[in-house]
Amino acid sequence: MADAVCRLITEHGLDAVTVARTAATAGMSVGLVQHYFRSKDEMLLHAFKEVTARIRSRADERIRTGIEHHRPIRHVLAEALAELLPLDETRRTEFRVTRAFAGRALDAPALADVDVETAHRLRTDVARAVHNGKECGEVAPDLDPWPAAVRPTAVTEGLAMQVYRDTAQADGVPASEVSAASIAEELTAVFTGDCRQYAGPRHTTSS
Repeated sequence: MADAVCRLITEHGLDAVTVARTAATAGMSVGLVQHYFRSKDEMLLHAFKEVTARIRSRADERIRTGIEHHRPIRHVLAEALAELLPLDETRRTEFRVTRAFAGRALDAPALADVDVETAHRLRTDVARAVHNGKECGEVAPDLDPWPAAVRPTAVTEGLAMQVYRDTAQADGVPASEVSAASIAEELTAVFTGDCRQYAGPRHTTSS
């Protein structure tokens, strides 16, 4: 069902998401769709949760791989944040769904609560990475993780919109080509030290 909603939003916009059109796109009866979803907002919420779960799953895999290969936290976090950028068709579809959800949430308090919670969770994840960086030596011991998480999170969210629009920079370079460098620059300002956790011959700093 989530895939049907995503497809409608991507191809025709949010207004196309109705019970009847969603049922037709999913190859299901209207009655069956209504059994699970009483309204358009419920269908959108379901799609939003599915999309965010997919993004989180990919980010978690990046983190697991980074830990396995003993990579610095700032590099792993940069790759995890990049999963939020619409750099391919899958992520462009996900971005459209999340933007549609955010727009709908402006007039729907129940959806707004979920939107706020999701944004808070992202900032919490970044703050946790900063805290872990303090423990391993990548982050200065006196840095407060919560405020430090604001800029990388905000920059990533802003970059996502820039990449989706494919707005060129002054020198003609598309936003998609500078996105990784922009995230890395923000993280370098926070993760200013070297990781001590994997000190020794097994430690790598490949990016």
